[in-house]
Amino acid sequence: MDIITLDIPSSRSWSNDELFEFCAANKGLKIERDEKGYIILMSPSGGFSSKCNSIVHGELYIWNKKNKLGELFDSSGGFLLEDGSMRAPDVAFLSKEKWENLKDSDKTKFLPLCPEFVVEVRSKTDRLAILQNKMQAWIQNGSKLAWLIDPLELMVHIYRSGKEVETLAGFNHKLSEEEVLPEFEFDLRLLNQA
Repeated sequence: MDIITLDIPSSRSWSNDELFEFCAANKGLKIERDEKGYIILMSPSGGFSSKCNSIVHGELYIWNKKNKLGELFDSSGGFLLEDGSMRAPDVAFLSKEKWENLKDSDKTKFLPLCPEFVVEVRSKTDRLAILQNKMQAWIQNGSKLAWLIDPLELMVHIYRSGKEVETLAGFNHKLSEEEVLPEFEFDLRLLNQA
């Protein structure tokens, strides 16, 4: 995914509402704001990455439909984080409790909280170091679990709150995390078929 970073002068920083309006007016782009206030423009991902995202999202959807533990979000859902950034992961899970504690007005714009679980799938044009920093930011802002799935290198980097990053080589593993996603298991071999 090609990335362009816009430097908005500090005298003209966008409010969360202004950023939401900008994103709504530019639906063809994936837009985020980093913790320094830079606006990051990304082109839509390619077919392979999109397919991998759909597989991960689909498996989580099936699990969540059965267990009814929260809400799932795709890459078009933005989250306002404590560090001032607005991020939109490829897949996010928010517990039922956090969702129900939001005001209805909060549910119609960027969600003002950090999801417990996020997934990013690396596409051909993504720089790994940038994604790794982004995953650390998710954890620092309150996510309990984050998976960086790299189909290019057949690697998964697993980020957990308060723990070292775990890296798995090869897509012959099953990922699970009972504390955050009870009874959910993701078979990475599904992505070998993508």
